[in-house]
Amino acid sequence: METNRNGILPKIGLMLLAVGPGLFMIGYNIGTGSITTMASAGSRYGMSLFWTLVLSCVFTYVMLIAYSRYTLVTGETSMMGYKLHLPYGKWIALYTIFVLTFGELASLAGITGIVAELINEWTRILFGGNGANIIAVTAVIIGGCFYLLWIGKYSRFEKFLTLLVVIMGTSFILSMFVVIPDPSDLVSGLLPRIPKEPNAFIIIAGMAGTTCSAMVFIMRSIVVSEKGWSVKNLRHEMLDSFVSVAMMLLLSGAVMACAAGTLYRMNIPVERAVDMVKTLEPLAGRFAISIFVVGVIGAGVSTLFPIALVLPWLICDYTGKERNIQSPMFRILAGFGLLLGFTVPVFGGRPVWIMIMSNAFQASILPIVTLAIIALLNNRKLMGEHKAGMWLNIGLWATFVFSVVTTYIGVLGFIESLSNILG
Repeated sequence: METNRNGILPKIGLMLLAVGPGLFMIGYNIGTGSITTMASAGSRYGMSLFWTLVLSCVFTYVMLIAYSRYTLVTGETSMMGYKLHLPYGKWIALYTIFVLTFGELASLAGITGIVAELINEWTRILFGGNGANIIAVTAVIIGGCFYLLWIGKYSRFEKFLTLLVVIMGTSFILSMFVVIPDPSDLVSGLLPRIPKEPNAFIIIAGMAGTTCSAMVFIMRSIVVSEKGWSVKNLRHEMLDSFVSVAMMLLLSGAVMACAAGTLYRMNIPVERAVDMVKTLEPLAGRFAISIFVVGVIGAGVSTLFPIALVLPWLICDYTGKERNIQSPMFRILAGFGLLLGFTVPVFGGRPVWIMIMSNAFQASILPIVTLAIIALLNNRKLMGEHKAGMWLNIGLWATFVFSVVTTYIGVLGFIESLSNILG
């Protein structure tokens, strides 16, 4: 008996089969940094910066399609493409690796600080006293990640952490409906403007950096290659990218809306990690901190592991070597990266602002990453009939303009932050 391929169930099945690397990108992108930055934006400015999130997601979609297309057509990952086919490509690739690694490792320090701070506050509320020692908590987290790195078995653990993130993400979405902003606020938030408030520049750059992230596009190229997709999967890739970006917009928007409906109304900007707990209180009440902490632990730890692997991963991408997580290079470089997680707990600092500033810093590499893929996709010798067409080129050049503007805003934000610190 012939299967009916026009029915709704087969269509749903094909859709699910099409969604692959995008799920990985959601888990990598929607982590502690995204939650922190969106909560901070919503708590300070309500929904007035919603336009930044929407534009970032639109341009993220363009860039995911672009980087995926290059790898699907040529079979080369991005760093190898830079190195082989761009003028001064070797230096562009090395500079990209340096900036991305620096930004990601700074992000790792912020993530570890946020998770440790939240666990300290959580245990203090549950058991009294001073709560769990932050350095001891950090040692357990870093030690656990290194153990998983050493044995090379992370997939099952990652599935469990993903479940924790899903619980928190669902909580944010449900909470959004409890404290849903006025529709006029959402419409107003789509009009590009910069609040005349302190830290607005650095927050905008941080939002752009954590959503339209150069690291996500580089990783996209690697993950598509690992998936074994080819030029035959171009349509699947477009659907996969769309699902990924749609989920990013929904989850990030939900976090911002929750913060706008709670902290913004109470005039409580996010300064410490524990401030973000209040975004879930309208729905979860006294259980809010438990739901939030469990979700952030999942988001944080599941993000720490790939961040620690960024440098060896990019080195393999650049050199064309096999990515072997149990090789000495992976263990040594990733182990060193994980040790940077002790930075905030040992030396102090404000992990929320470290996260935001590291995201803003990474926005500075986006113009180069955008120009590079424009050059590669318009190389007819490389791309043949799959060379970038008019609409993709319009999208890519619009992304470049956006990247230049957000980089400029980020520079202004850094100058403003430094003047506040020094002044």
